[in-house]
Amino acid sequence: MANRLASVVLRHTHRLPAPEGSAGDGAAAARQFDAALLSVGFKLSADLLAHLSGLSPAAVVHTATRTLRTVREMVGDHVAHNTYFIDFPANVPDTEEFWTRCVAEALRDREARGSVLSQLARGVLNLLSLPSYGRYQHTYEEMLAVQDELIASAGDRLTVLHLGGALDDEVTALYLALAGSTTPLGEEHLADLKLLAERCATGPQPESIPVRENRAVVNEARLAVGADLLLDTVTDVLRLACALSGGDVTLREPTRFRTVPRPVRRALLAGLDAVVAESPAKLCDVHAYREPFKRLGERLHPHEYPRWPHAAEVFAVARGEKEARSLDSRAQRLLGEGDVPGAVGLLRAAPGKLFRALDHLLRIAAGQEERDVVVAAAVEVAPQVSGRVVLAVREHLLNRERESGERRVFVNRRGRAWVAADVRPAVPAEDRGRLIAALDAELRRRLPVPARLLVDPDVLDVALPLSGRATTAGLGVLPRGSVSAVDGELLRFFVYWKERGRRTDYDLSALLLNADYSTDSWLSYTSLKTVGGEHSGDITEAPDGASEFINLGLDRVRGTFVVPQVNIYTGEGFDEAEESFFGFMLRDGEQKGRPFEPRTVRMKSELRGPGRVALPLAFKRERDGRWKAKWLHLYLTGISSGNRVEENQASVSRVVRAVMEREQLTVRYLVGLMTDADGTTVVESWDGKSVPDAPVTYIGLERPEGLHPDSRIITLENLRDLIPG
Repeated sequence: MANRLASVVLRHTHRLPAPEGSAGDGAAAARQFDAALLSVGFKLSADLLAHLSGLSPAAVVHTATRTLRTVREMVGDHVAHNTYFIDFPANVPDTEEFWTRCVAEALRDREARGSVLSQLARGVLNLLSLPSYGRYQHTYEEMLAVQDELIASAGDRLTVLHLGGALDDEVTALYLALAGSTTPLGEEHLADLKLLAERCATGPQPESIPVRENRAVVNEARLAVGADLLLDTVTDVLRLACALSGGDVTLREPTRFRTVPRPVRRALLAGLDAVVAESPAKLCDVHAYREPFKRLGERLHPHEYPRWPHAAEVFAVARGEKEARSLDSRAQRLLGEGDVPGAVGLLRAAPGKLFRALDHLLRIAAGQEERDVVVAAAVEVAPQVSGRVVLAVREHLLNRERESGERRVFVNRRGRAWVAADVRPAVPAEDRGRLIAALDAELRRRLPVPARLLVDPDVLDVALPLSGRATTAGLGVLPRGSVSAVDGELLRFFVYWKERGRRTDYDLSALLLNADYSTDSWLSYTSLKTVGGEHSGDITEAPDGASEFINLGLDRVRGTFVVPQVNIYTGEGFDEAEESFFGFMLRDGEQKGRPFEPRTVRMKSELRGPGRVALPLAFKRERDGRWKAKWLHLYLTGISSGNRVEENQASVSRVVRAVMEREQLTVRYLVGLMTDADGTTVVESWDGKSVPDAPVTYIGLERPEGLHPDSRIITLENLRDLIPG
C-alpha cells in the first residue's frame, strides 16, 4: 500500500515522498538512478539527489525500482511499442503497393490461396483474410535492432522530480487538495481520492468539500470507519449509496444498487431523515433523480424504520405519493406566464440557478426595465455563487458577442461533442458589458493579491480548469481549450490499446484541413503516405497490446490544421478496453531513434470516454509559420463499427472549427485580475533560469528548482487551486 500511495503522490505532484532507509553512501546508485530517469525524460532535483546520496545503495535501488515503474507508466513507456513496418518511418510503401504485396503473399500461401482467389473472383477482398495484413510480422526486439539510436537534443522533454516530505504528510496534503477542490475531478482523480480517503478518513479534513462527487467518495470512507457523514442534501445520500454499490457518484449513469447490511441502511436512512428534518424544502431535490431514489428505497426498506419518518417522505416523493414542488418548476410556471421579475425574485434564493439562467432571462425579458431587474439580481447574488460558476458565466458572455447563426459546440460531462447553429437572439451589448464588469469585480475581490508574482509565459494561454472532466489523466495534458506552442520539426502521434475480451481494432488517423476547414488530405491505414507524413501500418487486433504511429514533418504539411483522431473500427470502446492511451512526440529533424522515445513525449493521455471517435487535440499553423496546439479532449458518437477518417471528415471539421473559434478564459485572465487591483503587485516573467531568493507566488507549467520554501506554487498538477471558491 505504501508503494501505491507514493506512486499516486508522484503522479499528482511530481514530488517523491522522502525515501526512507538506513544511512550510507548511495551517491553512485543515486547517479545511476538519475541517468536511468534521463532516458525516459525525467531527472532528480538537486535536493532529491542529495537526499538519496545519503542513503544506503540498497535503499536507493528500492526507491529507483518503484519510481521508474511509475514514471514509465506516466509517459507510456511501460509497454512495448512495436510497428507493422519494421523500419518506420523509413520505407513506408504506398497503400496500393502494400495491399498488392499482401495479396501476392497470400496467393503464395497454400492455406489462404483458395479463399483469396474466391474473393477476387467476386471483386471484393477482405484485407483481414490476408495472412500478412494487420498483424505484426516481426518481434519488438527485431524492430529495435534495425532502428538508429536517438540523438539527444536540448529540446527533449525533461520533467524534474522534487523531494517531498514524509509519506504520511504528502498523502494528507494531496487528500486535502483533492477532497477540497473547488472544481469536479475527472474519473481517474476520483479513483485516487477514494484510495486517499480510505487512508485519511480519521485524520485532518478540508474546511469544506464543495464538489458533491468528492463528498460522496469521502463519505464512503467515513462510513467505513464510523465517522460522522457530511450531508446537507438528499442527493448527498443518493451519491453515497451509489459509491457503496460501486456505481457512478456523478449520477450520469444508472447504478444497480446492491443489498446493503443493516448498519449501512440505518446510516443512510438516518442521514436522509436529518437532512429533511432540518430543511423540508430539500425534498424538492428528489424530483431530479426520482427513478434512482425509487430503486434505492427498494434496498433500504424505510417502512421498517418508523423512527425516521422524514426519510420515508423522500421515497414517497419519488413514488409520486407526496407533493414537493421544486424551485425549477415554480420558476418555469412564472416564466410561462411571462413574469420575468417574479421568476428572478424566486431564483434569488438559489444564486447558482439564477446565474445559469441569466442568458435565457435576458433574452425573454420584455424591455430594458426587466433586463435591469435581471442584471441587478445577478450583481446582488454574485458573492454567493461559486467561483467556478462565476467563471463559467464570464466565459459564456465572452462568446455571446458573436452573431446569431454561427456554430455552437455542445460538450456533455463525459466529453461527447456535437455542433449546431446558434439561433439564440443576441444579448444586448450594454447588459452584457454590465454583467462582465460586475463579474470581473467579484472575481478580483476573491482572488489573492500577491506581493510578488512570478509567471512562466508558457502558462498564460492555458485554459482555466473549470472542471476536471475537461481534461484527462496523463502527462503534460492541458485543459480543453488551452493553447500551447509546438517546438520541433517532426510531430509524431501514437496510440496504444490492449483489448480485454474480444478482438479490438483502433485506427490512428490524422485529418489535414485547409484554412477554411475543408479537407486537404489525411493519413490512415487507407492512406499510408501523404504530403509531409507516414503511417506506421494497420494493426487489427491487440490481445497483447498494439501501437500505431503517424509521423509528420511540419515543414512539409500543406494544410493549416492537423487533427489527429482515434477511430474504433471494431471491438471494445475506450471505456471497455483493458488499456488505451494517445500521445504525441516532438523531435528535431536529425534525432532519429525508435518509433517511441519516452524523452521526446510531450503529452500522453488516457483514452476514456464515450463515442467511437476520439479527438484529443488539434494543431494549427499560425500566420508566422509557427504551429500551436489547441486541446480538445472530445469524443464523437461515430457508428457502431467501421469508423474511418474518410467517413467522418465533415463532422470532425465542424467540431474543430467550433472549438477553434471559441474563446476561453485562460490563466492570462486571472493573472490580469490579480495584478491590477491597486498596482502593488510586482509581476515578473520567469526566464527559466534565475530564481528569486524571497517568497513568491509562482504560476507555471512545471515547478522550478530553488524556489523559496514559503513560496506558493501553482503548476499543471494543481492548477485548479487558481479557481476561487
